[in-house]
This record gives sequence, C-alpha cells and structure tokens, in this order.
Amino acid sequence: MTEKAKTSSSIHWKDYYALCKPKVVQLIVFTAMVGMFLSTDGAVPLDIFVFGLTGIALGAASGAAINHWVDQRIDAIMERTKGRPLPQGQLSDRQALTFALSLGALSMIILLVFVNTLTAMLTLLSMIGYAVIYTMFLKRSTPQNIVLGGAAGAAPPVLGWTAVTGQLNTEALLLFLIIFIWTPPHFWALAIKRRKEYAKANIPMLPVTHGVAFTKMHIVLYTLMLFVVTLMPFITHMSGLVYLAGAVSLGMGFVYYAIKLYTTPGDEYAMKTFAYSIFYLSALFVFLLADHYARHVIHFFMNM
Repeated sequence: MTEKAKTSSSIHWKDYYALCKPKVVQLIVFTAMVGMFLSTDGAVPLDIFVFGLTGIALGAASGAAINHWVDQRIDAIMERTKGRPLPQGQLSDRQALTFALSLGALSMIILLVFVNTLTAMLTLLSMIGYAVIYTMFLKRSTPQNIVLGGAAGAAPPVLGWTAVTGQLNTEALLLFLIIFIWTPPHFWALAIKRRKEYAKANIPMLPVTHGVAFTKMHIVLYTLMLFVVTLMPFITHMSGLVYLAGAVSLGMGFVYYAIKLYTTPGDEYAMKTFAYSIFYLSALFVFLLADHYARHVIHFFMNM
C-alpha cells in the first residue's frame, strides 16, 4: 500500500463519507431500527433509539472504511469500485485507517456508555467479522466467502433488539436468519454481472470458480430456502397476517427473478435480481413493522 495523500486543504468531507458506504449503512440502520421496534410492545426509549442507532451506524461505517482500506488494490482493478477515494488518491492509507478506527472507537464508547455491554460486544464482533474475517480472509480464500461472511451483515436487527432489551432471544435470531439466508442470492446476482472483474482481481467468487450456471442454480435454491424461512415469523406467532401477506408476495417476486435469471442465458437478469433483492429486504422489514403495530392496534380496540 502506498501513501497517496492529498494536502489536507484539498481533502473533501465527501471522500471520508464515501468510505462509510452510506447506502449500505442506511439499510443496516433501518433493519436495526426495525429490530428495536419489534423487541418491545411499548415505546422505544428515546435515548436508546438515538444512541443505539448512532453507535450501530458508526460501527458499520467503521467496518466499511476498513474494507476500503484493505481492498484498495482490488478496488483499483474493478470497474465498479475504481472511483473510490483510495484508488483515486483522494485519501492516504493512514488517513483512511485513522478515520476507520476512530469511528469504531466512538461506536464502542457510545454503546458501552449509553446503551449496554451486550450490544457493544455484538457490534464489535460484527465489525471484526466483516472487516477482518470476511474482507481479509474469506473473500480471498473461498467461493463460499459470502455465505460464511454473511453473519456480520445479518447482525443489525439483533443489535437493535439487544439495544432495547439487553438480551438475545429466538425472535431476534430469526431476524438474523432471514438476512443471513438473503445475503448469498443478493450478492451472487451482482457477482454474476461482475464476474470478469472478480476474476481479474483474483477473487474466488462463486461465478468465477464454479461458473455462471452453477451460481444461478444456487441463487434459486437459496431463494426458495429464504421463502420458507420468512414464513417462520408467522408460524411462530411472532407476526400475523399482514406480515404473511407481504412475505408471500415479496417472496414470490424474488423466486420469479431467481428463476428468470436461471432460465435466461447470460447475465441479463443479474442486476434486475440484485436490485429486486434490495427492495425485497427493505419491504419485508416494513411489513414486519407494519404487522407489529397493526396487531397492537387491533388488540387495543378489542380490549376497549
């Protein structure tokens, strides 16, 4: 790695902001917030809401910035990422790493002081899981990298849950399982489209090591598995009919895109499937939230 620093006067705040992968962090914060609301029948305490989401967001941003720092050689090779701040020389190695570690430290301080130790420790584990275990090792060593590394990305709703309750339970782990199973078909769709870039960067993504057809088949299998897993909140009485309707309709849409991707030659449906997967997860968690409050409203009026 080289020192490619600009002068401090020429560095723009947007360069640091880009290190945080803001779109990814937004989805992380949203799922963490849903985890908070689902964890309680009452109102989420305002201080826990603010400090919890702030600490979780800073932890996610720290992991993203470390990912930029570690992957700058790969990012410079790939068309999708070559415009990032480090490959472009907008920031130096030292500036990026200092920023990343500072965000991580601030995240830990906020969560330890204002939230609880369990949430702080789980956030730290997810940061290490993504920035170190996945980025430094799994990504470079196995085509199952995104499966094994998906645990870090599945943590946010659990973090939101523990921020409010201070404990883990099966409902929080079910939210974790949904995102864990969602991650491979979501990312493999993108990897199919970008397979030549991953091959050029010597990253053993599944389409590179096992081919596009094999990857498409696994996307279908994981999407079907996801469809079943997303029924579990209803089966376990965690959620009701509002959620069930959303999960079934959204799941059928995801299965449709996965099958179209599988049956259509080439990668025509790769980015369409990838885009739908992002919409799918956001909408699924909206249905979880809507169902949670709809059931409480119904219960309120039934007991008047």
